[in-house]
Amino acid sequence: MDVNAAVAALAAIAGVLTGVIAMLAFRFSEREQRRPTRSSLHTDPVLPPGVDTVLSVLRSSAVVLDEADGVVKASSAAYALGLVRGGKLAVEPMLKMARDTRRDGEIRQVELDLPRRGTGRGEALAVSARVAPLGSRLVLLLVEDLTEARRIEAVRRDFVANVSHELKTPVGALSLLSEAVMDASEDPEAVERFAGRMQIEATRLTNLVQELIDLSRVQNDDPLEDAEPVRVDELVAEAVDRCRHAAGTKEITIAAGGTAGLRIWGNRGQLAAALGNLVENAVNYSPARTRVGIAARTVVQPGGDLIEIAVTDQGIGISEKDKERVFERFYRVDPARSRATGGTGLGLAIVKHVAASHGGEVTVWSAEGQGSTFTLRLPEARAAARNRAHQMSQQDEMSEQDEMSHRDDTGSLDGEARRASHPSPHSSESSAYETLPSPEVLP
Repeated sequence: MDVNAAVAALAAIAGVLTGVIAMLAFRFSEREQRRPTRSSLHTDPVLPPGVDTVLSVLRSSAVVLDEADGVVKASSAAYALGLVRGGKLAVEPMLKMARDTRRDGEIRQVELDLPRRGTGRGEALAVSARVAPLGSRLVLLLVEDLTEARRIEAVRRDFVANVSHELKTPVGALSLLSEAVMDASEDPEAVERFAGRMQIEATRLTNLVQELIDLSRVQNDDPLEDAEPVRVDELVAEAVDRCRHAAGTKEITIAAGGTAGLRIWGNRGQLAAALGNLVENAVNYSPARTRVGIAARTVVQPGGDLIEIAVTDQGIGISEKDKERVFERFYRVDPARSRATGGTGLGLAIVKHVAASHGGEVTVWSAEGQGSTFTLRLPEARAAARNRAHQMSQQDEMSEQDEMSHRDDTGSLDGEARRASHPSPHSSESSAYETLPSPEVLP
């Protein structure tokens, strides 16, 4: 009898413990379900109807705060900018604006510079924040990233300032020379001398305006809309003809070599201007009675062959600190020498834009007192045409006649590119990229 009673008591105790454990587990489950999560912050039902849909299509980063400054809704862009962390608004000035707006209901806007997340370089993120009441208890914060717009505005201001400065120099010189001509009207020799100077300044002004037009054109136009196979030999010949007079005046020898018969794909006018600028710079910055070399060759690449055109001179060279800036607009390694040679500081900027718009690049090797080598790398015509054909085949609007025409163009390039990739034994490709010796006067 005692054993049965003990068993019954143990069973009762076990039942009570089981009930207590079950009740505790239920309470813990309820508590976990009520705890807010990051996903629940995005879909809190207290948002007015339709607000969630509107916020999802806004370009600005959006954050909705409740009466306790908790984040009710935040877009992914707000997290990316670092505005929201741990369910709270992490930017104190914006939080203060939200509290003020919640108190008086007024719309507020301010521009702030925020530190970038994950960078230790102190780079600022320019944003525009606008706070407005949303219903009776919520506050809406919209943040727009202005960093790129400010960068573009700074570039525009610098460009306008540089253009104004460059135009002021020849215009001021023309004004002074015209006054000198008027004062020396009775001295034919002085008039002739001043008139010659006026002609030089007028030429410099004309060149500057033309290069500004060229730079604007290569930045705004798409050269591949009117692209065609362009012979490298013809571009080289045109560049040499363009600089023949200046080279002859300084007794500079221009030697062209490399693989013959190469073709590149692009806008003929822009490519001719880019290569012409490189050769013209080589001539202008080379001492008298030296040599300028132009060479072209094919470089095999996995994504398609490239054509390299190198222009080598025996000029003054470029220092290490100037190499990274030579392609900037209006930047001159030697301003005094540039003005003496009529340079505008835009030639290499045009070359850089032409190369980039054609899917290529331009690089420079140089050493002070040993000359420079500028290398223009552009897609080979056959590879570029093949890539273009692949892109056009993905467009549903392309007509069958256009497809046949493009295949014909591509096929006509195969034979010529095949011959270009296997030059004759008499080709001078092996010596195309030999660095010219340090500056020396030719006999």
